[in-house]
Amino acid sequence: MALLRNEVATERKWDLSILYKTKEDFEAAFAEAEKGIPTLVSYKGKLNKDNAIDCFRANSALSRKIEKLYSYAHLQKDEDTSNQDAQALAERTAMLLTKYASTVSFIEPEICKLPMQTLKEMASSEIYDDFSCMLNNIIREKKHILSAKEEKIMSEISSFTGDFQNIFMMLDNADLKFKKVKSGEEEIELSHGMYSVFLQNSDQAIRKQAFDNYYDAYRNSLNTIAATYSASVKKDCTLSALRGYKSALQRALYADDIDKKVYNNLIKAVKKATPAMHKYVKYRKKALGVKELHMYDMYVSIVNDVDKEYEYEDAYAMVLEALKPLGADYRKNMERAYNERWIDVEETKNKRSGAYSWGIYDSPPYVLLNHQKTLHDVFVIAHEMGHAMHTYLSNANQCYEKADYRIFVAEIASTVNEVLLLKYLLKTASGDERKYLLSYYLDMFRTTLFRQTMFAEFEKYAHDEYEAGRPLTAENMSAKYYELNKAYYGPGVVHDKDIEIEWARIPHFYNAFYVYKYATGLTTAVNIVNKLLTEEGYLDKYLKFLSTGGSLYPLPTIEIADIDLKSAEPFEFAMGEFKKTLDELVKL
Repeated sequence: MALLRNEVATERKWDLSILYKTKEDFEAAFAEAEKGIPTLVSYKGKLNKDNAIDCFRANSALSRKIEKLYSYAHLQKDEDTSNQDAQALAERTAMLLTKYASTVSFIEPEICKLPMQTLKEMASSEIYDDFSCMLNNIIREKKHILSAKEEKIMSEISSFTGDFQNIFMMLDNADLKFKKVKSGEEEIELSHGMYSVFLQNSDQAIRKQAFDNYYDAYRNSLNTIAATYSASVKKDCTLSALRGYKSALQRALYADDIDKKVYNNLIKAVKKATPAMHKYVKYRKKALGVKELHMYDMYVSIVNDVDKEYEYEDAYAMVLEALKPLGADYRKNMERAYNERWIDVEETKNKRSGAYSWGIYDSPPYVLLNHQKTLHDVFVIAHEMGHAMHTYLSNANQCYEKADYRIFVAEIASTVNEVLLLKYLLKTASGDERKYLLSYYLDMFRTTLFRQTMFAEFEKYAHDEYEAGRPLTAENMSAKYYELNKAYYGPGVVHDKDIEIEWARIPHFYNAFYVYKYATGLTTAVNIVNKLLTEEGYLDKYLKFLSTGGSLYPLPTIEIADIDLKSAEPFEFAMGEFKKTLDELVKL
């Protein structure tokens, strides 16, 4: 049974007083931010090369205040999701953020109206240095930015154009009803969390029962989900067309200045490596000793789990040792995070599940854990602290306006930490522990590189269909997904009929062309770890990468770390790493 929050030792709880010491401090800051929003309206219709800097600075200062308020409220809510006061606080800050966003929506369109030469002069001016990234974005996207009136409309409708995701999440988390799973004489409630637990059960009959019951619920709501996702795709394509893009994919890539070669290199490399995935699937069947391997057998461990518990203090110390290749300063910052209470460790009643790192410019990054003493939870610490250290170094080395790095690079540092931990453990691991770690690594590739690339192919299909004028239905989306599943997993597994509707349960599909970034992130991380462990002097390049924040677009940022995703080489190296790991496991 989960602990109550007041039963947790102080040193195991994050310290939000770094943000606001008292409720009165928060309320005073809230009132000040609320009062500041209308003052920005005084610039409306009057922006020019000379006064824009004052507007930018005022807007930036206000944005920082609201970010801090919003973060404090939502972090507090996540401590106890049943806390009505915290819920109300979070809602107030969300409304404040919406009001602010609507008020300042005139800025970009007005700046965009300035002559191109003027914009370029501003972007290269020392006065505007903190805002050069924003100005260069405007220069790049000038042709896609609408009039002030149209931008205000786009800002206003954004409050509900994201509702397709909200509708799905409400259905997925609140309304779907799952039949119980019978285990012996006991009937156990099936939920999203328990589904993953059941799929790791050693009894194939229980795995099958959980799989069947889980997908029954989605099939019962399939038409509703298909209509919701179809509407989300229409929204993506329509908003892209309104801004003058040829497609939703072009808009998604353009936003990060990603060469289409990167997207194509990923899909090409993964497809080329599918024979290795098929080999892994066949090996999985042999290792499990089952007559038939089914899709519900893809998550159960093919080796004995490491029967060992890792107390949080020991787990953190292990992560520190594994990350020695990142240098003494990195370690000192990790120790600060531990000692200065940036981390909320324990699972407590009504605490938000899972784990995350939350970056705030005017405070240390905060990390939420729900530590369960397993080896997997040691990897979670490494992962989330990778995010936290990336944020910390970006904030420490960049101004507020350039610190926030893009999603495209967001999973790299976290995955570097995971791979470093795995390589560290493999140095001394033998027997079942070594098999477990190799299997863990293979499944990281399977779920993050192969599966996410399959997802990327599916959502490209969905958007292409709508843009070609063809309707999206539950039938044609399921048929396409089933076809992709067969291609990626191969003939070594029974492609159970229900897997055709797996697309219906993936929340990331409501954030178009997001999933491929997981795959490029793992590809980049594997290459970085190889260089960290084999190239003398490479650490300085990696730390510079971590310190770049959002001051450059993603590809030039990654190139600081000597990785060029426009070439096939990084993808081929990652696929080689998968094949090499599989060969070792098969030999063992």
